[in-house]
Order: sequence, then structure tokens, then C-alpha cells
Amino acid sequence: MTKTLYKLALLAGLITLTGCAQRPVTPAEAWLTPEPLQVPYRNELAIARLSEILQRAELTEAQSAQLFYDRGVMYDSVGLRSLARLDFMRALRLKPDMPEVYNLLGIHYTLSGQFSEAYEAFDSALELAPDYDFPYLNRAIAFYYAGRLDLAEADFAQFYQLKPNDPYRVLWWYIGVAETRPEQAQQQLRQQLSLLDPDDWATNLVRFYAGQLSEQALLQSILQGLNNPRHLAERLCEAYFYLAKWHQARGNLEQALIYYHKTLSTNVYEFVEHRYARMEIARIRGDEPSHEQHEQH
Repeated sequence: MTKTLYKLALLAGLITLTGCAQRPVTPAEAWLTPEPLQVPYRNELAIARLSEILQRAELTEAQSAQLFYDRGVMYDSVGLRSLARLDFMRALRLKPDMPEVYNLLGIHYTLSGQFSEAYEAFDSALELAPDYDFPYLNRAIAFYYAGRLDLAEADFAQFYQLKPNDPYRVLWWYIGVAETRPEQAQQQLRQQLSLLDPDDWATNLVRFYAGQLSEQALLQSILQGLNNPRHLAERLCEAYFYLAKWHQARGNLEQALIYYHKTLSTNVYEFVEHRYARMEIARIRGDEPSHEQHEQH
């Protein structure tokens, strides 16, 4: 089947699903419908203040580099990724020994399918800060999307071993192993589950993957112990992404697409799940990675 026909088949499936007989929406389902987060006023104000300081203040190169990085993080948090990437590049030109900048820049390279550049960025971050753990995760994800699963698995394992009581590290290692050895991944997952805090909501995600929690029970658990609307959006972003990955692995591509779109609709831009939901959608559709050209000032 050609890519065009495949896309049309997926679209037809989605139309069929949405065209089914309407039924009343339950209160729980209403709460579980993502409401896109608004850009916090403090983030907009921070961007404006940083821009003013960069334009007017007498700064050293090191100070300017830090401010470019800070503004880049702010841009990234509100989904302005091209502007964020420009600021990260500016920061490195002024101060080329900032591991956190290489880490974020590597993520941007991964998202645009520039995998060689991504590996180099993550390698630079780890050379500058060997104890910095997140480049292991992000390099693993770059390897994963590039199809280099053996290298991805090694980095996922390294990331997990630095904090084995983190449910998200368990999930990503599982995702890396399950591509080639699903039975071993499932056995490993159940062993790792025993080390997790049972009261941590994210442990429910691992319970679901381990077959100890139903999909409906996982969705209902999202509403437990919430503190504010942002907390709800963050949980929805995570839950829908990992549900999408689970369905995708089983060939349920229409349901996976629905969940990936729900992930994106939360607007939790800085979460790893939101970052890669669009890439997963592209993989399902058979789209080629977009090598965006960014002007470098």
C-alpha cells in the first residue's frame, strides 16, 4: 500500500470512529478531555524582561550566554522552538561549555530528524558533565527514532540505573527493549515495578504496561489527588502518550493517533511526551522527518 493510500485508510478509520452513534459523555470523560494550557503570564513577562536586558545592559559574554539560555528555555516552554533554538546557538557561540544547552539543542536536532547532530550535542553535554543524567535519556531517544535500538537500549539502561525508583525511566527502558525482545521487556518491567513507590501516580503507568491495571482504571486514576488544572494537563499529557505507545505497539494505529493528538492538545510543551508525540504521528503516517533550516545569528 502506498503512503497516500495508507494515510487515507487511517483517515477513513478515524471518520468511522467519530461517526458512530453519539452517547452521553460521562463526568469522568469530560474531565479527561484535555484543555490546552495557556501561556503563563510570568513566562511572557520573563521573556520580555530578558529581551530588554540583552538589548540594553552592559554584559559580559558569560552573562549574555546565560541570559540567551534562560530566554531559550522560556521560548521552549511556550512552544516557540525556532526562537529557542536560535537562543541556544547564540549562547554556545558566547560560551561553548554549557552542557544544559547542548542537551536541549540535541533534543531540537532529534525533533527535526538531524540525528548525527543530535548525537554530537548529547556527547558534548556528557563530556562537559559526566554526571548529567538527562543527556542519556535524550540520546537514547535519538537512537531509538533513528532505528539504532542496541545503542538506545544501552542509554535507556544507563538512565534508569541512575534513579531506579523513577517510573518514567522504567517506561522508557521498557519501550527501548520491547521493540526487539518484548517478553524480556515484560519480565524486566515486572521486576522493576516492585522498586517503585506505590503511592506515586506515575507508578500506575507502569502497572498498566505490566498488565496489572486496565486502560479504564488508568484513565480514572488521573483524577485522583489533583492540585490544580496544570497538574491535570501534565498527567493527561503523560497518560495519553504512553497509552498511544501501547496501542501503537499492538497495531491499533487509529487509537494511537487519537491519543497522540490528545497529548498534543494539552500544550505541555516542555514534557518529553509532548515533544515526541508529533514525531510518533509522523511515523504512523509514514512522513519523512522535516529538516528545518534555522537561521543562525
